[in-house]
Amino acid sequence: MSALEPLLQVSNLQRHFPVRNVLGVRTGTIKALDDVSFDVRAGETFGIVGESGCGKTTLGKTLAGIHTPTAGRIRFEGVEISALQGAARAGVSQRLQYIHQDPGNALDPRWTIARSLDEPLATHTRLSRAERAARSREILAAVGLPAEHLHLYPHELSGGQQRRVGLARILTLKPRLVVLDEPTSGLDVSIQATVLKLLKSLQRAFDLTYLFISHDLSVVHVMCSRVAVMYLGQIVEIAPVADLFAAPRHPYARSLMAAIPRIGGRRVTDTFALEGEPPDAGKLPSGCRFRARCPHAMAVCAEREPVLAGEKGHQTACHLAEGIVPARP
Repeated sequence: MSALEPLLQVSNLQRHFPVRNVLGVRTGTIKALDDVSFDVRAGETFGIVGESGCGKTTLGKTLAGIHTPTAGRIRFEGVEISALQGAARAGVSQRLQYIHQDPGNALDPRWTIARSLDEPLATHTRLSRAERAARSREILAAVGLPAEHLHLYPHELSGGQQRRVGLARILTLKPRLVVLDEPTSGLDVSIQATVLKLLKSLQRAFDLTYLFISHDLSVVHVMCSRVAVMYLGQIVEIAPVADLFAAPRHPYARSLMAAIPRIGGRRVTDTFALEGEPPDAGKLPSGCRFRARCPHAMAVCAEREPVLAGEKGHQTACHLAEGIVPARP
């Protein structure tokens, strides 16, 4: 892998799910991911945002190997990993880890924290039992939990503590890239702040790269260096976080920015409210998938699907960004 090459490169990634009736006959397809492309540089925190159902979690699970890509390429550390299986894929999984939205459900309720931390080490390393125990204590301390917690069960921990254990379990294998799927969902604001601070400190201490999936734009603003906005399985805008929040270009991104709560003052996008519901993912409209909810929709929006374009740092998939002017009423 070249020093200048991105740690992760995703090219034209697709993940489709069949739709079947009660008889098991296939009646359609849900395109959860449809031609998704982006890259992640080593050491950065790359955000993925969008409404529920846009494909954020499917993207994270496909990158981690939980879902098999329908088409497209995933290149990690300079190696094509899309088609890897068995031991070859397991080797990659040590360095590319996924943390579930609900860490409590990811922990076996019958296992103590000590056993949960020991299991990945016993599976993927040749460390002795004493060495594994020492690694577990070391990692638990790194996430801010005392060694006494090793003897507890998941139900005896708070939501914030369960998230720390989930992080510890991942860090035992010394990954390079961690996919964080809604890492602060369901937590009180004060606990969210503590978890975010911990994530930043762990990133520095363990030289981690994060793919940060979240619907909370305020958290993304704090954590991420670049952000991709997803809508119905596609990326509609990619930009540095400061650029996206200051001047979003895609109408959908603008609507998301307008929805961020703010006490006092006004936003430049305050008047652009998002209305309606996304269309059925199994019956996508022609052309732009956002056109039915967009106040700037034009005839071309129904005829041709926009593609990501613009300067390399800030790209948008919108006919308005291509310079097409809406017809006057």
